[in-house]
Amino acid sequence: MASYFSIGFFAILLPFTLVAYAVLPKRARWVVLLVMSYAFLFIMSRWLVAFTAVSTVSVYALARCIDVIYAKRNEELKQTKGGKRALKQRYKNKARWVLVLAIVINVGILVFLKYLQFFGSIASSIAGLFGASVLFEAPSIGVPLGISFYTLMAVSYMVDVYREKAKADKHLGKVALFLVFFPQIMEGPICRFDQTAEALMEGRPITSQNLYAGSTRMLMGFVKKMVVADRMDRYVSSVYDSYGTFDGGVLLLTAIIYTLQLYCDFSGTMDMALGMGRLFDVSLPENFKQPFFSKTTSEFWQRWHITLGSWFKDYVFYPVSFSKPCKSLSTKTRKRFGKQIGPLMISSIALFCVWLLNGLWHGAGSQYLFFGMYYFVLIAAGGFVEVWAQNFTTKHQVDRTSTPYVAMRVARTLCFVFLGELIFRSASASDAVAIMGRIATNFSLEGITNGSMLVKGVEVADFAIAALFMVGVFVLDALAERGTSWLDWAVSRNTLGRCALWVALLAIVVIFGAYGYGYVPVDPMYAQY
Repeated sequence: MASYFSIGFFAILLPFTLVAYAVLPKRARWVVLLVMSYAFLFIMSRWLVAFTAVSTVSVYALARCIDVIYAKRNEELKQTKGGKRALKQRYKNKARWVLVLAIVINVGILVFLKYLQFFGSIASSIAGLFGASVLFEAPSIGVPLGISFYTLMAVSYMVDVYREKAKADKHLGKVALFLVFFPQIMEGPICRFDQTAEALMEGRPITSQNLYAGSTRMLMGFVKKMVVADRMDRYVSSVYDSYGTFDGGVLLLTAIIYTLQLYCDFSGTMDMALGMGRLFDVSLPENFKQPFFSKTTSEFWQRWHITLGSWFKDYVFYPVSFSKPCKSLSTKTRKRFGKQIGPLMISSIALFCVWLLNGLWHGAGSQYLFFGMYYFVLIAAGGFVEVWAQNFTTKHQVDRTSTPYVAMRVARTLCFVFLGELIFRSASASDAVAIMGRIATNFSLEGITNGSMLVKGVEVADFAIAALFMVGVFVLDALAERGTSWLDWAVSRNTLGRCALWVALLAIVVIFGAYGYGYVPVDPMYAQY
């Protein structure tokens, strides 16, 4: 079993979970979900699941410690008439140290397992600049499935308890299930405690409507993943592995194909995750909202991996923006540069922190740092350009809502996105620069027109099938952009119509899916991040 898309999971583990969940009494259903979540984790990660358990226990215990601190504060406040502000601050400081400990433990585990070798190599390189020879070798342990996702969820839970936006839960099983619920553990979405914890524990009954809606969305995920993303994987991997043998036109086309492949892979896995959640009447937050219709790169990241962007906004961007140093600088820059430019200059500081961490979160490699800094520069510069654009279009009476103007902005954003994903897919930052260099200096359409772009195991028919279904995905996204949900439409059909759609999606997967002799299963791409 390699992922949600394996036969073992889809034909054995998931049906068994559904049956056990349905036949057991309501009060025991959360136990089924928790046991199956840890079973899935163990199958995927083996003994590394121990690190997940350590994170869970630490978060539960330390959140309870903060709760006890606040309870003592409240008792003392009842008995105190004066000096309440100082008393509150004293207990807040105590709670802050507990929060810091929780973050150090959980982020420390993540860094130790995933980033130690990368940071060690950076330290060795820096030492080399000063003539010192330092050889750093980190132990190769591996990482448990979903560590980058559940670590952020653990931190959000602790911070919300510290901020008193959430109450530390007394039920260890509830905290554990919130962190490792199997539909979300592989690639998210990154949930908040108040979004899913209660629903997971309620043991809501399985209904025919949820079974249909959930399984239909899961089949759509199969179509995106197996028909489009997996079919293009061999081609994209071959080109990026030997980019020096292809001309700039092929490399540019491959960057576009990879972006579409990544979208179908990631959004397809999200369809699986949200569909599985729907089976148990648990509403996981949406992670995509038609990102290719974005008019700016900032808007693109509000529509792509939504829960990650929301996490960074709430737990990095705002805390940095409203910190005392940034507030002080904000006052000065407003006076010096005005009310429009001044705040943008200060927000750029917080934006830098967000994108530095965003890049690192995606992986331990120079290409991910490059990717983060690329979007930092684009989004920070975009804020300043937007001020100029608004003034310019107002002065010259340009209709910013007109179709040509909007189409220009969308096309411009797509160009930036394709370049960003080129960086993201490259094996290193130097490879990304080399590929961009070949596109700029060796651009030609000859490789596309004469067929030399084809690689072993990939035929013209593969491109045709992927393109056909990609058009279908875009049509559904276009309808969603206009407020029409294909899933709501499907659920509202009569029994015959619903069955016909379900069978059609299944047939598409069986007929056009990438599998069979010579096919190597492709793990969901974001599972490695």
